[in-house]
Amino acid sequence: MTKAAPMPPRRRRWPAYLLAAAVVLAVVTAARAQDYSNGDDEEEKPKPQLKAQEACNGAFLSYTFIERTKEFPHLKNATAQAYAFKAQATVLNTMTTDLKAWQMFVGFQQKEILVSVSGAVLLDGTDFPANVSGGVTFAGYPMADLLNSIDTAGDLTQIQVQMDITGTQFGVKPPGKPMPKTIKLTNPGYRCPAPTHKDSVMFVCCVKDPKFKAKKANSTRYLPRQKADLTIAYDVLTSYGNKYIAQVTIDNWSPMSRLDNWNLTWEWKRGEFIEKMRGAYTLLKEGPACVYSPAASYYKDFDFTPVYNCEKRPIIVDLPPDREKDNDVGNLPFCCKNGTLLPPIMDESKSRAIFQLTVFKMPPDLNRTALYPPSNWKITGKLNPHYVCRQPIRVSPMEFPDGSGLMSTTPAVASWQVACNITRPKKRASKCCVSFSAYYNDSTVPCNTCACGCGNDTATCDPDAHPVLLPSEAMLVPFDNRTAKARAWAKIKHWRVPNPMPCGDNCGVSINWHVMNNYKSGWSVRMTIFNWQDYTFKNWFAAVKMGEHYGGYENVYSFNGTRLDAPFNNTIFMQALPGLEFLEPITDGRTSAYPRLPGKQQSVISFKKKDVPNINIPKGGGFPKRVYFDGEECALPHKLPSSARRRAGAPSLLQAVTGVVLVMIVALVDSSCL
Repeated sequence: MTKAAPMPPRRRRWPAYLLAAAVVLAVVTAARAQDYSNGDDEEEKPKPQLKAQEACNGAFLSYTFIERTKEFPHLKNATAQAYAFKAQATVLNTMTTDLKAWQMFVGFQQKEILVSVSGAVLLDGTDFPANVSGGVTFAGYPMADLLNSIDTAGDLTQIQVQMDITGTQFGVKPPGKPMPKTIKLTNPGYRCPAPTHKDSVMFVCCVKDPKFKAKKANSTRYLPRQKADLTIAYDVLTSYGNKYIAQVTIDNWSPMSRLDNWNLTWEWKRGEFIEKMRGAYTLLKEGPACVYSPAASYYKDFDFTPVYNCEKRPIIVDLPPDREKDNDVGNLPFCCKNGTLLPPIMDESKSRAIFQLTVFKMPPDLNRTALYPPSNWKITGKLNPHYVCRQPIRVSPMEFPDGSGLMSTTPAVASWQVACNITRPKKRASKCCVSFSAYYNDSTVPCNTCACGCGNDTATCDPDAHPVLLPSEAMLVPFDNRTAKARAWAKIKHWRVPNPMPCGDNCGVSINWHVMNNYKSGWSVRMTIFNWQDYTFKNWFAAVKMGEHYGGYENVYSFNGTRLDAPFNNTIFMQALPGLEFLEPITDGRTSAYPRLPGKQQSVISFKKKDVPNINIPKGGGFPKRVYFDGEECALPHKLPSSARRRAGAPSLLQAVTGVVLVMIVALVDSSCL
């Protein structure tokens, strides 16, 4: 007899009122949990990567090395092996005030070459790839200012910037970490201790320096305008949805600064292009070619034929004077001087240049307030100083006189300023050089070997040899014609002639400083400027910085001489007299057998010993410390003429005999004329 299958247990049913109570309890519990969560935000926020960040009340900087891979070629020499690396740097504002125009220095030390950086640009405007083996300063772009946490409710996108760095470094193989020597904030008024280094991370908290004496407080939210040798103003005059009109003003402030045929360039960072210009023009007017640019994909129905330029780095030059009154491209004050910017000490009306341009923008900047200046500004000239321009900073809007002639003013929509300063030329990178000679030595110390570069002509000469001494007449002929004179002079003096001979100076302009005499109450020199180029220098100027004997300066006779004040103390500024403003170019000799002759101008400069009685002329007291031509600092010789073989002030026997002979010749000529 089969047994019946057991019945499954019956489920217990809960009363309806118990189920309702359970639901209510769950809702209340969830609500309380939510309330507790909202009441303790700190537990919900992500914890900072570094604990030191929590205690920082200033600017918190960090540098993190991420990874690297070996680059080609693969070498056995570890110090020469190149590695591609990636790193990340951050600047976080943890203060209660904004951090304006932040600047972060990273002390790279492994021969790094940067290829790209996001969220920032190089402060000195160097193009990528950039050699930063000595360290580099980053500046914020497009976010130049970091707001404070209070005014932004702690929004990291407004109080912090993150830089993704990609580049190449040498010599540190795995597992070593190629870390920088230091990181710091370079904004004035901040103090940074030595950074903390842990494995592949470096960080530091920079705080405000209580001892820093800030200048008069700026009542606006903009940065104060900077003082520099040359400044460039970028003022937005009118703003529309997809375009704006800007005015660029270049001001030369330094008495030692000038530009001839200036070329101005910058880098568009947001896809902008120049539709039209007044007061200047771009060297490449590529309107039809713009149809292949990224802008054409957005402005599909736009006629690009009259467009000036769509390049990312346009090159802008000044208009010639004959376009000054042209209603289409000129008719602006201070425009159209063929790229000449003189020092204000020479002519204030020629120390400024102005031009205007219409700029079209690209998405997402299609509203009137989305305004960004170009970055990485550079300005160069014919034979002029080398300028290093910083990144633009936001300044208070420039105010312009009302066009109707009334006394009211109209502010710009937005204004930025670019500050450019002159840098001393690197070795063998000058554009002019100086030779020394004196009455107490019949040899001239010529310009240094390769003073202005060696070029590609080092196969037949020695670029590292010291220049050989020359007779004075050799300075009047081009370097290619001096070899025979140098050999003959060395033979007379019983000097060894190097083989191969030293290379030339390769300078387009040279200056000879000749100490003429030395008497009881004073002394004098003759300064001669030689132009070895097929180029005429108009409105040229020169300057010499003297040493302790500057106080004895008396007069310049064939030039117009002026004493300069600080910061150019002990400096004599010289320019051409009226009618002599042109330094002529090199010209051909009378026949092909004669060497070419340089254009030249010269003047005598006299000094008194009343205020400098202890000056020792034969020991080199009569030579300048620095020499400038058209603002460019010229390379000085490595040594001075020696007085060891002749007593100071005493003529040699040859000079005495020559003087007697000349007197006899003059007397004979005079008697024959009678």
